[in-house]
Amino acid sequence: MKRLVILAALVTGIMLYLLASAAANGSRLSNHYNLLLLLNGVVAVGLLALVGWQLWDLRKKLKAGVFGSKLTLRLVLMFGLVAVLPGALVYTVSFQFLTRSIETWFDVRVDTALDRGLNLGQVALDHVRQEQERVALSIARQLNEAKDADLLSLLGRLREQQDIAQLGIFTSRGSLLAYAGSESPAQPAQNELLQARSGPWSVVENAAENEHELKVRVLVALKPGGLGGDGRMLLLQQPVSRQLADDAEVLENIRRDYKTLALSRGNLQLIYSVTLTLSLLLILLLVMALAFYLSSRLSAPLSVLAAGTRAVAQGDFSQRQTVLSKDELGVLTLQFNRMTRQLAEARDSVEQQQQALAAANEYLASLLANLTAGVLAFDAGFGLRSSNAGADAILGVPMHELQGTALAAWGRRMPQLAEFAQRVVEGFNGVGQDSWHAQLELVGPRGSQVLLLRGSRMPGAGHGFVLVFDDITDLMQAQRQAAWGEVARRLAHEIKNPLTPIQLSAERLQHKLSDKLAQPDADMLARSTQTIVNQVAALKNMVEDFKEYARAPKTVLQMLDLNALVREVLTLYESSGWVQARLCDRAVLVMGDATRLRQVLHNLLQNAQDAVSGAEAPCIEVRLQGAETSATLVVQDNGAGFPPDMLARVFEPYVTTKAKGTGLGLAIVKKICEEHHGSVSIQNREPQGASVTLVLPRVTTPPEGDV
Repeated sequence: MKRLVILAALVTGIMLYLLASAAANGSRLSNHYNLLLLLNGVVAVGLLALVGWQLWDLRKKLKAGVFGSKLTLRLVLMFGLVAVLPGALVYTVSFQFLTRSIETWFDVRVDTALDRGLNLGQVALDHVRQEQERVALSIARQLNEAKDADLLSLLGRLREQQDIAQLGIFTSRGSLLAYAGSESPAQPAQNELLQARSGPWSVVENAAENEHELKVRVLVALKPGGLGGDGRMLLLQQPVSRQLADDAEVLENIRRDYKTLALSRGNLQLIYSVTLTLSLLLILLLVMALAFYLSSRLSAPLSVLAAGTRAVAQGDFSQRQTVLSKDELGVLTLQFNRMTRQLAEARDSVEQQQQALAAANEYLASLLANLTAGVLAFDAGFGLRSSNAGADAILGVPMHELQGTALAAWGRRMPQLAEFAQRVVEGFNGVGQDSWHAQLELVGPRGSQVLLLRGSRMPGAGHGFVLVFDDITDLMQAQRQAAWGEVARRLAHEIKNPLTPIQLSAERLQHKLSDKLAQPDADMLARSTQTIVNQVAALKNMVEDFKEYARAPKTVLQMLDLNALVREVLTLYESSGWVQARLCDRAVLVMGDATRLRQVLHNLLQNAQDAVSGAEAPCIEVRLQGAETSATLVVQDNGAGFPPDMLARVFEPYVTTKAKGTGLGLAIVKKICEEHHGSVSIQNREPQGASVTLVLPRVTTPPEGDV
């Protein structure tokens, strides 16, 4: 575009110069005026096509919403307005001035003045011609009195006296007889000789050697007789003054040119009008093309900066624009490059900090996820901000569903957490306490749980609170079991020692006194002695149970078929008809102690029999299921079940629903399961009955596959 505009400017300048020269100087380019007019028209059409193409391109950019197109349009309109208004004014003034000036050129007074000037020059030349006639007549009179012998010397003397350029004497036929001057005069024509016979003949004409000089030629007939002879002619040639000749020639040329212009007045006005109009059109089109080019040059840096700004807005800070000038746009581009460089450095720093923060958060999240304790973070309004997996496991609810929910609203959304939320709110609302701790016992579908709570305020104003809690139910149960074990060992030690002497003493009293007492007294003695023996036996059984519960584990684990072991134990209960078995068709291998596991099965089946003893249709179901990594044994009945308040403590020693039970059976079952790295759970059935579930780790071998 730059080269095209420059080329158009050069061609337009040359064409305008040639056209103006042709219009102003007809003698030089008048013959080519039509051709120059046509060439300028072609240049105008080319410029019009260039401007039209620029307008079309600008229209497409405006429709496409290209940045800078509106600025280009505004600049083009401003350039066009600046060019058109002065151009139109100058054109109007020039056209009026040109028309009026041409009209004033052909004023009547000018024509009259030129004619009078020409007449004045003619009069001056006539005066010179007449003066030379008088000189020629004077010389002729002197020659008429002279003789032929003195002809040459007389001619020379007379030429010098009268300051004549050339003198010559010719015969009536035009033959040169004598002359005086630098060169011989030209032979006069016959008509000139004939006219001179009737009287002096003179003429002002151009000199043959120089057409721009004038000379006066005079022919005078000499008298017959003497030097004159018969029909001789005197020729006088005298150059006209150079100033007078030049003035006459200029005046003649001006008058001739004026007459020519007067005849072509209409064409002259048309030529000047067309030249002026075409010049203005070419200049306006050139200015418009230049306006498009300059506006595009002005808007191009802004477009580049806008593109860079859009890239920065999209996160691309690598934009570096080339500084092409040292003006304000160049300074703006330099500042933009500096800004993008600083933004890139800031983004890199932020990304590094974010990566470090993300790594720290990931480490913290991994740490919290692997914590068995529950961690809850609250905002200043006690709304839940975050929680870990430990909290979900302990509370048994998906804590993410309470995200953003205040503690006061937990009870409405999840009633099982109402007591927990209330206790936490009370702890945080403690006056003047930055940290607090408490122990909370919850009773829910999962049974009784004992939670150890510890809350604290986050450092900083309005940062919120954090709560850490743990389920210490197993820990407390282990502590109680350890305490009961210690109690059992001491009771077994203290009770077992006097039992045998008491039994022997009672039997000895019966043996010694039975023959010495009357029959009624002997019978009473026998009954009392038997009572003592029975109670001692019962105490011994209780002591053995204490010893069994309190003794240290001596389990010997080995691979065994749990399926076969259950079948073996169930054969002892077939006679009752209450037991139904659903076992596996294949072996279910576990690592266990057969004796201890038989004890577990006997305890569970015995408890089930006791539970269904009063039922209308007693039923005990034993079900064994084998999974990929575990074996599940379920013993369920349709008895009365357990009281709800006792479900959380059924595995504690001396907790029983039987009138004569010691409460150690389920405690021993739980202990044996833990020795086998398994677990046991109890729940009531609907509409009645209880179910005990025993889960043991399974040993899988390739030949067996899944059961």
